[in-house]
Amino acid sequence: MEIKAIEIVRPVEDVNVIVGQAHFIKTVEDIYEALVQAVPGIQFGLAFAEASGPCLVRHTGTDEKLEQAAVESVSAIAAGHVFVVMLGNAFPVNVLNQIKSVSEVCTVFCATANPLCVLVVREGDGCGVIGVIDGSSPKGIEGEDEQKERHAMLRRFGYKK
Repeated sequence: MEIKAIEIVRPVEDVNVIVGQAHFIKTVEDIYEALVQAVPGIQFGLAFAEASGPCLVRHTGTDEKLEQAAVESVSAIAAGHVFVVMLGNAFPVNVLNQIKSVSEVCTVFCATANPLCVLVVREGDGCGVIGVIDGSSPKGIEGEDEQKERHAMLRRFGYKK
């Protein structure tokens, strides 16, 4: 058994990434529909690794660079039934529930704009995701000033009034 950390490369810095696992070839169309219905004008790329038959990386999207980045990420992860969504002009909070409600989605490993590594294990002809490293470790505990800034930031982004 071999374990590797696969760094997920974004085409530009402010791209958010969602990594998950699903179980059926119609995942590509169903996640596509969930995304375009959730955010009008959304820019994204989506790739999904088939785990049987021709074992192709299936892909779609509304932005060619994001789609290519998703294909490259899924190809690097190389684990069956894994999908990657690269979001350009939306945040995961805008689409996560819609993705999780797609009937063939089994799990979402992460949704982040942080530096990201996907931990994979290879055994024989197969490969699977065993976890993710999302961002950095905590450097302290939030104080009163940090709480005020968090509250203000959420209001600046329009998530709270």
